[in-house]
This record gives sequence, C-alpha cells and structure tokens, in this order.
Amino acid sequence: MKESIYNNYNDLPLVLTAEMVSKILGISLSRGYELMHEPGFPVLRDGSRVVAP
Repeated sequence: MKESIYNNYNDLPLVLTAEMVSKILGISLSRGYELMHEPGFPVLRDGSRVVAP
C-alpha cells in the first residue's frame, strides 16, 4: 500500500492529479485514472488534462 505524504486535509493542494489521487487513496496509478473518469467523480477538464478539485 502506498503511503500519502499529506497528513491532513489542509495539507492538500487545490487540485489533484491522477497520480496524487492514487497516492492519497493508496491505490494504483491506473486505478486513479479509472476513478477520475468514472461518472459522478468530481473533476475539472481543461482540454485533455483532468484534475480533481
């Protein structure tokens, strides 16, 4: 299991990449990408870039 470098909610950046999401949740990078493309998961899209607020 991957360990997050963030200790609490206030340490998180304003937007999260798929890599950050996977590290925070302790999941694989590929699952992080899958999760960010699931309907209902809150993301912001800028062209092909997808980040989670």
